[in-house]
Amino acid sequence: MRWRKAVGWTTAGVLFLALTGCGTSPVVDSVDLLITGGRVMDPETGLDAVRNVAVREGIIVSIDERLPESLETLDASGLVVAPGFIDLHAHGQDAESRRYKARDGVTSSMELEIGVHPIDAWYAAQDGQSLIHYGASVSHQGARREAFGTIVAQSAGGPTFTLGRGGSSDAYLYEEASEEELRHLTLLLESGLDQGGLGIGFGISYTPGASHEELWHLFAAAADRQAPVFIHLRSAAAFTSGGSIAPFQEVLANAVSTGVSLHIVHMNSSAGESAPSILELIRGARANGVDVTTEAYPYTASASRIESALFDGWVGRSEADYERLQWVATGERLVESTFARYREQGGWVITHGRSEATNEWIVSQPDVIVASDGIPFSEGRSHPRGAGTFARVLGFYVRERGVLSLMDGLRKMTLLPAKRLEAVAPQMTSKGRVQIGADADLTLFNPDQVIDLATYDAPDRYSEGIQHVLVSGTFVVRDGELVENVAPGRAIIALSP
Repeated sequence: MRWRKAVGWTTAGVLFLALTGCGTSPVVDSVDLLITGGRVMDPETGLDAVRNVAVREGIIVSIDERLPESLETLDASGLVVAPGFIDLHAHGQDAESRRYKARDGVTSSMELEIGVHPIDAWYAAQDGQSLIHYGASVSHQGARREAFGTIVAQSAGGPTFTLGRGGSSDAYLYEEASEEELRHLTLLLESGLDQGGLGIGFGISYTPGASHEELWHLFAAAADRQAPVFIHLRSAAAFTSGGSIAPFQEVLANAVSTGVSLHIVHMNSSAGESAPSILELIRGARANGVDVTTEAYPYTASASRIESALFDGWVGRSEADYERLQWVATGERLVESTFARYREQGGWVITHGRSEATNEWIVSQPDVIVASDGIPFSEGRSHPRGAGTFARVLGFYVRERGVLSLMDGLRKMTLLPAKRLEAVAPQMTSKGRVQIGADADLTLFNPDQVIDLATYDAPDRYSEGIQHVLVSGTFVVRDGELVENVAPGRAIIALSP
């Protein structure tokens, strides 16, 4: 097996390992940037004190009260100096979406739920073009489409499609894979892992034709490669009487039998009001040796493509059910006729209905990672979670509601997502921390002002209170404004275990 090496990790990683064991900062004569007077918060060591942070060549080289000579000095008085936020679940992997991410304090944004295919072409297209760091899993859905024969060629404008077997271009979504198709699918996914994919991403609700046996087989294939799986669970409706807990039980059983590392996406929208019982299930599995983590976004409404399989059973629903749907492009609530028209047209729809009490409880749990599930802004209006997830946790749930300490809130959006990826991408050991030798991916915010401004009716609003954001020591947000004509983001790619 051949794994690609992430450029720049070796030097930073060696420095990180060499220096983090030191009790005090090494002597530093001259640095590129000195951040003075900020409240430095590091979730791993528990450091929470006013310190000066020195950066040289994109790496933190000292954290203390000294003032080494510096080419540039930034006064951070009144600001928290935190690790840059890491978003494991962001579908908006375009330039416009990354601008919103940076203004929300995010320095690394990854597409791990649905993933991408082919992975090498995607990474190549991002090289030197990104405001923030980026990475992706290998897409089960994309590879399944190819395995079913619905892509026959690639052109400059994207995939070229045929009808595929069964006379339908959506056969790869709804039909069970044959033995040959499953073999081909497995080879495609393994090839994507060889190309640096961070694991395998499953949007299993969007591919209802994928059998329980297929999913189990592919979990085993990932385990053989020591690659994690990231999964949007099967719909609860696929289980005769299991309820919302059954999809969780399926993937946990697969993880137990294969030994795969498992990450369950957006527990909030998958668990609903059963969240306390389901989190107990997940914690029990973890206590018994299963490598399983989960995440949530801090909103009570979800968003999906209205033409997707998620809405296949919506014909003839009640007026109240349609009223829960909000068309992203216009902000209108739907009725049966507009649902039918927009489903034929295709596009993004928001689904309201979860309780804020349960939402707040999930956000308050210290072991539930913060991840946005943000949809692209490149297509216009979006869900507010793509713009405001991280500022909302800090401003609303930490400061206003007080359901999390500031350190716990930061841990959920920095250290925990970094640790989720460290086994497959060792470069993550130098992210999610403010420590000597760590990458200078830093977010500086005013804890008294940080808040999300994006709403369901006006989702395209930047967060407030994020004053400065650095990616590998380069400012991408300065004094609350985006910095133009910079692209310091680098690939986060799987390395050999």
